[in-house]
Amino acid sequence: MVTGVSNVTVFLALCVIGLLIAAIVLYRQLKRQGEMLESALSRIESLNGGRRSEEPQMVLTVRVLDPIAVAKRESRSARIVADHLPNMVCRRVYQQVMREVGAELAERGVEAEMKVEYR
Repeated sequence: MVTGVSNVTVFLALCVIGLLIAAIVLYRQLKRQGEMLESALSRIESLNGGRRSEEPQMVLTVRVLDPIAVAKRESRSARIVADHLPNMVCRRVYQQVMREVGAELAERGVEAEMKVEYR
């Protein structure tokens, strides 16, 4: 019975040693990755002229929820074409919205960059 206990003890000791080796290897990898990250951040900082990072830009997104209904309401020709060419009508609605919002902003003296993004 004593040999059975000693085999279990040896097995547990080997498991602990194996886990210890794995922990040391993981610690070294983590330390190396931290050093690489610090190096990359310092390179980015030097490219930014000493600044860590700038504040994120704010972006306003406008999504027309039902462009076909808007087109049909606003345009007589869209009532005819909308069912056959919905993608073209949607594109035209967004172009018109962009023109109108741009005109309103320009009238108020607000400089803005506007573009349509497909997602």
